[in-house]
Amino acid sequence: MITIKTSHGDIGVELFDDKAPITCDNFRQYIAEGHFDETIFHRVIPNFMIQGGGMDENLSSKKTRAPIKNEANNGLSNKRGTLAMARTGVVDSATSQFFINLRDNTFLDHGTRDFGYAVFGQVSSGMDVVDAIAGVRTGNRAGHQDVPVEPVTIVTVNVDD
Repeated sequence: MITIKTSHGDIGVELFDDKAPITCDNFRQYIAEGHFDETIFHRVIPNFMIQGGGMDENLSSKKTRAPIKNEANNGLSNKRGTLAMARTGVVDSATSQFFINLRDNTFLDHGTRDFGYAVFGQVSSGMDVVDAIAGVRTGNRAGHQDVPVEPVTIVTVNVDD
């Protein structure tokens, strides 16, 4: 179990190691390095998703490791409460940024419109926290859209054994 401690409360997450081993290992490595500490949810789009894991409060990108292989063809769907890897238009470009689906976003699944976005986990507790984050006021800042006006901080992420 993973706990994402945010400025809005805790989000418990279970990872799908059997379906997305590369992605789960990558996520755990970033946790072990403290990479997510004091990052923000920098993109919040109601009825779609909240995205974080790569930028600080000033919207500066944190240094990442090399991109990983996209495991979107693992049979998992971008359903409400699932975690998936954010990426650029390049299929195998995911590093540290992830998003939590606020609704069923099956159009992001493998083969629907392109290779897709790799689902690697599920919110197991704290979906009310995710929904609260989804409700914050957003605007444009530093060339980014849908940025919370008041920062939503990921204080730390822990692996609970």
